[in-house]
Amino acid sequence: MDSGSADAERAPKMRILVYSDNARTREQVRLAIGRRPAADVPKVEFVECATAPGVIKRLENERIDVAILDGETAPAGGMGVCRQIKDEIYRCPPVLLLIGRRDDGWLATWSRADRVVSHPIDPVALAESLAELMRERAAATAALG
Repeated sequence: MDSGSADAERAPKMRILVYSDNARTREQVRLAIGRRPAADVPKVEFVECATAPGVIKRLENERIDVAILDGETAPAGGMGVCRQIKDEIYRCPPVLLLIGRRDDGWLATWSRADRVVSHPIDPVALAESLAELMRERAAATAALG
């Protein structure tokens, strides 16, 4: 094992919030990511939320490293929740937004999502996007000291 992967093995887990009103979607996200989305990032610990108030409460009271929000969730969709948390949460974690149609990309831009993956969930695209956000979060956290 090289020292980079040994360091990743010893690193604390990163907490990934998954927001969807659909338990199946949350499960698909967990299965697509597995225990670690890439060899050079820490293992993940999932925090699941089915409601927008649950997302806000978790972000205000717990350490969350990356949020994955389902844009198809009702009644409060992930796009609106993303915009809200970007406005209201101090040091909001990066957000990966799951969108229903590729044409919804402009809405994802409006919501200020950091990355976007389309439904149906492509496990490779989801894992790659999450790993990028985890690397960025780790770098930002290290810069803050």
